[in-house]
Amino acid sequence: MAATTAPYGFKPVNLIGGLPYSGSTRQIKIASGYASNLYNGQIVRIATDGTIALMVNLGSAGDVFLAGTVGVFVGCTYTDPTLKYKLNSQYWPTGTVASDAMAYVVDDPNAVFQVQSAGSLVQADLGANVPLNAVQSTSTGSTTTGNSNTAVSATAAATTLISLRIVDFVNGPFSTVGDAFTDVLVKFNPVAHSYNNPLGVA
Repeated sequence: MAATTAPYGFKPVNLIGGLPYSGSTRQIKIASGYASNLYNGQIVRIATDGTIALMVNLGSAGDVFLAGTVGVFVGCTYTDPTLKYKLNSQYWPTGTVASDAMAYVVDDPNAVFQVQSAGSLVQADLGANVPLNAVQSTSTGSTTTGNSNTAVSATAAATTLISLRIVDFVNGPFSTVGDAFTDVLVKFNPVAHSYNNPLGVA
């Protein structure tokens, strides 16, 4: 996996400190007709109207995550306007008209996520900060699998405004520190997560 570029978004692994991830999520309303695909593993935020929206900033020092960044989208439920029954879906199809649509979001600010880097990260990058490699959009994922293809940058730094912290590496049969596309474990920095950042949504 880490020898090939195959980004898969953010996958919850555990909590900082080693506690297991229990599968807990928070339901947040999706506006009927919301005009962007939302893929499993994308970072999302609370918009000013109180509904979920895609995060469209890099999380770099010059393009910080917007206020209301709340976690990672892992699916949704809504009544299909054609089939007329409720669906549990891996992703939100852009423009779907459904007044009961709800997103499932891993919103714990202490959650640790596995994500692929767009290049090689080495042992010396442990504890450094990384932004996303590219801006998330309605097309940064697969409508077949419903999964995101978001990755983090391979350029790590100590800059305080960068949104994500590398807390560990994924070591296993298919992933090693320093691989061409290193799999890493990251968490939100306080400045980047709505529950730790005193700046509210207005």
